Parts: sequence; C-alpha cells; structure tokens
Amino acid sequence: MEVYLVDGTYELFRHYYALPKARDADGREVGAVRGVLKSVLGMIRGGATHIAVATDHVIESFRNDLWAGYKTGAGVERDLLAQFPLLEEVLMAAGIVVWPMVEFEADDALAASALAASRDERVERVIICTPDKDLAQCVVGARVVQLNRRTRSTIDELGVVKKFGVSPVSIPDYLALVGDAADGYPGLPGWGAKSTAAVLAKFVHVESIPTDSSEWGVNAVSAGALAHTLAQDREHALLFRTLATLRTDIPLFDDVERLRWNGPTDSFVAIAARLDAAVAENGRRPARMG
Repeated sequence: MEVYLVDGTYELFRHYYALPKARDADGREVGAVRGVLKSVLGMIRGGATHIAVATDHVIESFRNDLWAGYKTGAGVERDLLAQFPLLEEVLMAAGIVVWPMVEFEADDALAASALAASRDERVERVIICTPDKDLAQCVVGARVVQLNRRTRSTIDELGVVKKFGVSPVSIPDYLALVGDAADGYPGLPGWGAKSTAAVLAKFVHVESIPTDSSEWGVNAVSAGALAHTLAQDREHALLFRTLATLRTDIPLFDDVERLRWNGPTDSFVAIAARLDAAVAENGRRPARMG
C-alpha cells in the first residue's frame, strides 16, 4: 500500500489564493474549503486508499515560546483563518483522517506520521504531499518522498541532495544557517545556500563544523568570515536548528489501517450540499465539487 499524508494548511492557502471566493448560505467564505475537498477526493478517486490530512488548527505552536520572531497568524486574512475549522469538519465528514494541530504544527504531524507509516512493512511508499522544504528532512531513499501536487513533481532522497546540496539529515542544519523567512527566523549573516551546502555536505551538522575554516577543505566564499560568524552565533544556529527540526514523537495512530478511507460519514451529504450551494462574488454558483 501507499500512504498519502497531506499538508492541509498549505492546501488551504493554495486554494484560497487560486480560486474565486464563494460564500455559503450563512455568509461564510468557503471557496478554499471547497477547493481542498475536491482536490483530496480527487486523490481518492485516483486510487489513494490510505490518506490523512494535517492542519494548523492554531497557527502558533511551542516554537513561538522558543523564538519571539517565529511565525504567527498575524497578517493572515480573516476569511482564510476562519476556514481552518470548517475544513477540518468537512474532511472528517468525508471520512478522511484529520489531525488538527494546536501545540505542534501540521509539519510535525506529517513528520511523525511519515516515520510511523514507514516502519510498517505493509507500506510500500509514504508520500508527503507538500512542497515545504522543512519536510525534506523526512525523505528516506525512495520509500518516503515528497510530492508537490501543484507541479506534480516528486522528490526522493537523491532529489533532496540535488535541490539543496545536502542529504535529508542535514536539512534542519541547512535551514538553521540559511534561515527560513516563511517561519520567521533569519539564519546566520553571510551563510548563503551554496556555502552552507558545501560545508554541511562534508560536516553534516552544525556542531561538527570546525571553528577554524582552514580545516574545512571546501569551496566556500569568505570561509574565514563564515567561521567567525558561526563562532559568535553558534547558540542561535543551534536554536534555529531546533525550530527547523520536526517532531516525530507525536502519537497519531497505532495501526496504518486507521488511515484507510472507508467512505464518507452520514453527515457528509448535507455538508457537501451546503458547499455546493455556495455563491461566488459574481452572483453565480461555482462548479459543483462532485
């Protein structure tokens, strides 16, 4: 079997900005929810048998306590934020396993479930459906891969090395040094993608990088300056790596068969009808989802 793990937060954002707005009979914006539901049901029609969706029920997480600048829900459109609970309700009604994350992030749920599923001998491949670079750390050979559903491109372990210049195990260190603007931490000054990849390709982890750049033996521009910055900001680098490291110790299921889709619940027909009756901004009804 193949297990599909979907980044519901990414999908909701993607559909919110890609699709026309639409409101239900109560005046709630539901356009993005409609899009995600149609997309996930399309995966099932396409043959997905085991599937789960992780969402950021609350944008903030434990990481906000570690770094004041970590991403929050500030600046996110209210119509978009308001669709998270509805998306979770709709997907559950459709019979799909949903993990609404509060203390942790959706990315943590994807990482934890990918590891758990990959340990099951019945699972041939785990497919993490998100382009988020954080999830590259979870890729294992060709067994656990990333799928960008928008571009329809799949990345295995060799693909991660080709894209970032480092293996999956070094991705948290890579992000710690380069920074991740989307998540709100800056990395270290001067540590660009090429130099970081060159150094980590040899030393793998931040703490293994020699303090003396003459010991590096890699092609890195301004190596002396980089070594000085790392020596001065090593604590920040380690903190940022903690932020970038996804948690895999979250118990989400005890048997991969719990992710099998067995059809919608009794409440789905009414919910689907309500979404199908939504009216777009131009006064017309969007195309039906089914």
